[in-house]
Amino acid sequence: MVSTSSTGGSRRAPTQFPFGPLTPDAGASADPVLVEIVQGSLASVEMEVETAIARTSRSPMIRDAHDFRAGIHDRLLRKLTGRSYSALVHPVARDFPIQEMREGDVFFHNDVYRSEGGIGHLPDLCVTVPVFAGPDGEREVVAFVQAFGHHDDIGGAVPGSMPSHATSVFEEGLMVPPIRLWDAGVPNKAALSIMTRNSRMPESLAADLDAECSACLMGARRLGELFDRYGVDVVESCFDAIIDRTTTTYRREILSKIPVGSWVWEDYAEHDGVDEPMLHTQRITLTRTAADDPDGERIILDFDGTSAQAKGPINHCGDYSDGVFLKKWLAPILRNLADTPERMAELDVNEGIVPLIEMRFPEPGTLLTPVFPAPTNARTFVILRLLGVLAGVVAKAVDGKMPADQETIRYTGVYGEDLDGRSYLMREVLGGGSGGRYYADGEDTIHVVPDSRNLPSEFTEARFPFRVESLGLAMDSGGAGEYRGGLGYEKHIRMLKDAHFMSIADRSILACWGVRGGLAGAPFEVTIDPGGPAERQVDALADGEPVKAGEVIRIRTTGGGGWGSPLARDPSLVVRDVIWRKVSAQAALRSYGVVLTGSLDDDSLAYDADATAAERAGRGLDKVDQEQTPFFDRGPGYARLADGAAYAAVDVIG
Repeated sequence: MVSTSSTGGSRRAPTQFPFGPLTPDAGASADPVLVEIVQGSLASVEMEVETAIARTSRSPMIRDAHDFRAGIHDRLLRKLTGRSYSALVHPVARDFPIQEMREGDVFFHNDVYRSEGGIGHLPDLCVTVPVFAGPDGEREVVAFVQAFGHHDDIGGAVPGSMPSHATSVFEEGLMVPPIRLWDAGVPNKAALSIMTRNSRMPESLAADLDAECSACLMGARRLGELFDRYGVDVVESCFDAIIDRTTTTYRREILSKIPVGSWVWEDYAEHDGVDEPMLHTQRITLTRTAADDPDGERIILDFDGTSAQAKGPINHCGDYSDGVFLKKWLAPILRNLADTPERMAELDVNEGIVPLIEMRFPEPGTLLTPVFPAPTNARTFVILRLLGVLAGVVAKAVDGKMPADQETIRYTGVYGEDLDGRSYLMREVLGGGSGGRYYADGEDTIHVVPDSRNLPSEFTEARFPFRVESLGLAMDSGGAGEYRGGLGYEKHIRMLKDAHFMSIADRSILACWGVRGGLAGAPFEVTIDPGGPAERQVDALADGEPVKAGEVIRIRTTGGGGWGSPLARDPSLVVRDVIWRKVSAQAALRSYGVVLTGSLDDDSLAYDADATAAERAGRGLDKVDQEQTPFFDRGPGYARLADGAAYAAVDVIG
């Protein structure tokens, strides 16, 4: 059975423009020097678009947190740039024939179920501008410049348009299918009026949209100059060469590291905002085909075994257009197989990875194949977890030479009235620690969205009625291991006026897993009035927890999982971590078996080598390569949701 989308087309295959080259020889004859020039120009245009948006937008989420992305696509809708992920042009080309587009057109959409999988929740607003080139009178669409970002409010049941208890997409805000927002340079004021009228923050929404439209129009002019300079045929040949080079590089440097075979692993979201916490399974069966496979050398990701769609908003529409968005979303995980970290950073993720990944989705009605109008505003619980599931299943195939788990995004914030009685909304995307690697510790407080960041304390204190009393690393949050997991944030906010706290976060029960003997990191945690008379824990999914003036909100974000046995970690590194206050003295002994001497107060902290050796010998190094020994550590929270089981059957290698 093949499912259909709300537009009447197939969800399992691209609605238009299947993958293929622009030129007869797929760019083989392109001048390699010119290919480098064109690729550099694309990156420059993309960066210029993002810089323009950051400098001219208004909302903290776009301007300061930088939760937006730009992308450049060719006329076959293939993503050309590799610096960041982006949405898709497919829904625009589906509803508006390319031959009928005009210079100065700007297209807009945010409808999750009509975005071909490129938009995950309604606050992500997407603008698309066609690029024209050719002689006067014969100018045609040759490419697209696109930007999409997370906006403060697009309506719905709660401020911020992310109701954690939603059971329908109709509670989440205004849905806009692809429309022509600017017609040949003339803005559609009626459409803009409808959108701003539905927002609690109309001025910010209008300003951000204007910034994105203007920046993409500027980017289209810049890209058009590239075609005018070298000619359409020459530039399109370079486009083919750029994409083909990515395909060839990933086949040679990445796929070659995965042996032929099949492996299965799964991980879980812990709650959906409606039902009680439970294991919402996301499973991947990874199959690496041989070079002589009739359908080509590739990896197959089969999602069979994924749980039924949730009642709450953690669903993600992943199966539209053959999962082409999901392929590009997951592909950065595969870069960890590169020979060196430096080489990993050099590898772009563009449309060239698409032929190397085949996706097989279960029937409609699962977390990855939800049926309209299932809610999706917290779909990060699924798409972030899929990054970890892919990392875990690849780790089983390559003897653990992949990073341990991370959970590097969650939305927290406060809203209410400021000291002058004006309504406000402060929403922040806080990062967390990344997983330890087989050659290095994880990084502290990273953000999965490229170039995004936490909001500056000075800015938020000047604009909102609270004080940031501290912002630092959450001690002991990184999972213990031979290579420790990165640390999460610890942030203390003291409210100056009564307000409401909101949170869209996962990993408050299930921790970021450790691998190959490494331990899980610490979970997400929010405490209001810590140490005070009204101390209380806040659920990780909260729409409006009341907070009194004078109370402190303490937020601790997740730490990454550890890699390798903690008892194999260099004791001097443990001492260093204690000095840096990343690891407590108690955890040095408890988790690493390191017996400290001296004191932090007089800079004499060290370790007793003999006592440490004896302590570790008494415990014994973990034998993670033995059959029936779990390859992954999920932390103590897993047993709570798994009827007391310490680990899942798929966690065992043997």
